Amino acid sequence: MTTVPARRAAVQVVGGGLAGCEAALQLARFGLPVVLHEMRPGRTTPAHRTGDLAEIVCSNSLKSRELATASGLLKAELDRLGCRLLAAARDASVPAGAALAVDPGLFSRAVAARVAAEPLITVARDEVTALPADDGTTWLLASGPLTSPGLVARLEELSGAAGLHFFDAIAPTVTLDSLDLTRLYRAARYGKGEADYLNCPLDRPQYEALREALVTAECVPTRDFDRAELFAGCLPVEEIARSGPQSLAFGPLRPVGLIDPRDGRRPHAVVQLRQENRAGTLFGLVGFQTRLKHGEQQRVLRLLPGLERAEFARFGQCHRNFYLDTPRVLDRDFALRGHGHVRCAGQITGVEGYVESIASGLVSAWLLAGQSLGVELPDWPAQTMIGSLLGGFLFDTTSPRLVPMNANFGLLPPLPQAVRGRRERNLAQAQRSLAALDAYLAGPGPRRLLAAARGG
Repeated sequence: MTTVPARRAAVQVVGGGLAGCEAALQLARFGLPVVLHEMRPGRTTPAHRTGDLAEIVCSNSLKSRELATASGLLKAELDRLGCRLLAAARDASVPAGAALAVDPGLFSRAVAARVAAEPLITVARDEVTALPADDGTTWLLASGPLTSPGLVARLEELSGAAGLHFFDAIAPTVTLDSLDLTRLYRAARYGKGEADYLNCPLDRPQYEALREALVTAECVPTRDFDRAELFAGCLPVEEIARSGPQSLAFGPLRPVGLIDPRDGRRPHAVVQLRQENRAGTLFGLVGFQTRLKHGEQQRVLRLLPGLERAEFARFGQCHRNFYLDTPRVLDRDFALRGHGHVRCAGQITGVEGYVESIASGLVSAWLLAGQSLGVELPDWPAQTMIGSLLGGFLFDTTSPRLVPMNANFGLLPPLPQAVRGRRERNLAQAQRSLAALDAYLAGPGPRRLLAAARGG
């Protein structure tokens, strides 16, 4: 068992979200003391509602568990690396077919319990706005896309470049008992997993009425709003509707694989609702991120069959998201260029998605632990999802502007031989990725680091 010298300064982790909590738990795993700073509830953000650690503020889904999906592969890689938050997510899971979805409250409590049980982690409820000069203390910034203005200003000052930003949106949540279940049906797309989703079928006139209502509804005015700043992977539903008459039907409302069991036919479009808590009393509208005014959301969404009397537990909203121009302001160990005592992790580095943020926290912690313990870690294999996203994409300087990215198979290098069928090709890439990760972990550097883990 590795012990930490008393003189070792604690790593200051800023941000008690997914990346920050995973990073803190990983650092403690390797025997490094941590102070985990979280400004909530003293200072909140436009999206958060509580002061809880690892609060889920958007969809409650951590996406697919299937290995043939990018998110499923990323989860499999993280499991091999001893990820702490995925275990907490499974403890707090709710039915969601092939996806891993969580009860947000249970998940936060599961993460908080793991943090509280770790004697090397101290939680400080304070806002960090100043980053001292290098005095031997290491700072790991995982403050997320809603980083406080003071810290953003300090980062801009240190990096010598303005921080970038984009606008993100979250979907509304309705109560189950306010829905007319006789007009909805339960099914999972293509019958995968249990029939955990509620489905609202739309014929063509109903679909066209919904689209018209979305494109004419009043949005919350956004100062200096620039549509080009919207992240393509999380566009507000009204923006998708404006892009073309059938954009929704071929996008978040696509009916493929959702046959209505009541008549055996495929609807023109389907609005899916996903369970958001373990009790099954709350359901979120899948793909309905929006910046419509609250009254307009209520009016428009009550046009949907079965939602005529829907009660909203949470309205969708829009908020400003901040992130760094990683390939130009961070080194490959996620240290701020020219300021090696300041590291970064999570969404401020340009990853998008819950599991991707968790992965970023883990990777930054491993790199920092390796340097602190004198263990040299090689680059993550490019064939892995972690390596392709956090080592390849984020440090690609060929694009003049970094745009946030989710894990996807397009990031991986092509297979040496062609494989027919997308699922078969994805599985082949996944198997290659896991083999490459196993070989990486068997190497001298990772082996030494894992041996240094308490109990390792």
